[in-house]
Amino acid sequence: MKNFRNRQLLGKTITAFTFLLPLLVLYSLFIIWPVFQGIYVSLHKWGLMGKIRFLGLENYRLFLSDKFFWAGLWHTTWFVIISVPTLLLTSLVVALLANRETPFKKVFRVSYYLPNILSVTVISFISRFMASPYMGFISTVLHTFGILAPGQEIMWLTNPNLAWIVITSATVWWTIGFSMMLNISALQDIPSQIYEAAEIDGAGKARQLFSITLPLLKPTTYLILLLQTIASFRIFGQIFLITNGGPGNMTRPLIQYIYEAAFRQYDMGYGAAMSYALFLILVVFSYIQIKFQNRGEK
Repeated sequence: MKNFRNRQLLGKTITAFTFLLPLLVLYSLFIIWPVFQGIYVSLHKWGLMGKIRFLGLENYRLFLSDKFFWAGLWHTTWFVIISVPTLLLTSLVVALLANRETPFKKVFRVSYYLPNILSVTVISFISRFMASPYMGFISTVLHTFGILAPGQEIMWLTNPNLAWIVITSATVWWTIGFSMMLNISALQDIPSQIYEAAEIDGAGKARQLFSITLPLLKPTTYLILLLQTIASFRIFGQIFLITNGGPGNMTRPLIQYIYEAAFRQYDMGYGAAMSYALFLILVVFSYIQIKFQNRGEK
């Protein structure tokens, strides 16, 4: 009997492994292997034609004294600082609005989520059009209502501070749908009996929000914080297409500098080394945040 059960368990294991094998092969081929290949490249002087010579840790030592690396890292960090809190707050407000029992609830949800399905190229083109002087949408509206005098223009994309506002606004508008849906899912998991009991006890809407809704949304908030921080550290497409890192290099993120080093200066090894530095930063940050979250839940 025991041997029969063991054979049955072995058969199920082989069957499960057979179904998992194609995924494991593809995952190893396109995820695991490139990671180790990238580490190998980072230890060499590597051009577009292939390996040139072995450098050891020289590429890693080099970016530690590279002012453009640290400038790109600061620009990326600054974008994280201004975009993640904005996205957290905005997605929560939008989720609360879209979760209300109204005849247009589904319309609101679709409208808020719709930008999320657009490509970064479309989002960037719309943002450039909105922020363009003279013929842009914002400029036209400000002139129409007399906020700007004739001939006066706001150069959104040539002022570093204003350029960050455009980039952040475009990113939040583009990505808010995913975070909104996570918040809505969490809101729907809160039992309605809790709110009914709170109303009986005389708690108003504001008290219910701060004493019931927000505390119960903490796990989802931590998840959104982690996902959006990682996504913001990987910022590249919209900045590259909206400002190209300008004016000057005042909005150039680290990934754009890595791209330029690898594919414009043809130094793939140096670009790979900086990529793993960014990867290490993300791993450390994620670990700290998860530990902080676990401590908060306890």
